[in-house]
Amino acid sequence: MMHKGRLSRVVLLLYGVYLLLPLYWLLSMALRSNADIMGDFSFLPPTITWGNFGEIFSNPVWYEGFVHSLSYVGINTVISLAVAIPAAYAFSRYRFLGDKQLFFWLLTNRMAPPAVFLLPFFQLYSAVGLFDTPLAVALAHCLFTVPLSVWILEGFFSGVPTELDEMAQIDGHSFLHFFLRIFLPVNRGAIGVTLFFCFMFSWVELLLARTLSGASSKPIVVVMTRTVSASGVDWGVLAAAGVLTVLPGVLVVWFVRKDLVKGFALGRVS
Repeated sequence: MMHKGRLSRVVLLLYGVYLLLPLYWLLSMALRSNADIMGDFSFLPPTITWGNFGEIFSNPVWYEGFVHSLSYVGINTVISLAVAIPAAYAFSRYRFLGDKQLFFWLLTNRMAPPAVFLLPFFQLYSAVGLFDTPLAVALAHCLFTVPLSVWILEGFFSGVPTELDEMAQIDGHSFLHFFLRIFLPVNRGAIGVTLFFCFMFSWVELLLARTLSGASSKPIVVVMTRTVSASGVDWGVLAAAGVLTVLPGVLVVWFVRKDLVKGFALGRVS
């Protein structure tokens, strides 16, 4: 029994090293000059330099890319939660004509790749003047994150007994008070899981973000794909941008970690 437990810890340790090794190497490259990166192999940086991070924070092309990305990711997450929470509550509590068909139709939007909607979004946004704005990318991402959010939240909300609604009504609470002060706190884990998936989809999505943005709202994922200059690829700056790109996702996971674990434990998301 002890042998199996020790073997499990060794396997877990090796898996942890496997997961962390690319992140360490990315950080190691970010702290080296291009000459060191292209030189002989060394596990530790021969000379640590912060110049690559300095280039990110001093060059408007780089730091504005982060601002643009955070802008449309934040807008998309807020809109998705604002739309999906009441919609998921309605699907979980009420039965109406065509409710199952409507729920299935929402899921069908997740079955199509983003490339299918690329041309319609481009023409529509060009016609109404939304092209090359963070709002354009955020609204395009909502097409995918809202159905996903409704699907996740509906599963959690259906698991809350309807007696909770009835008890709040008997106690004289208004629906708004019950929904905001009782129902949403009970489902905080579900909202944390949904926020995590909305953020991650919008943060890493490239195709729509690149097509629907121009010089005024170029996101960081697009800037990172266009780092080739006359002198070649600036590997150190590219690695520094990669390190900074990982940080927002780490922060989101850190702040919702308790709700995230609770939400996953409830079992709807797999």
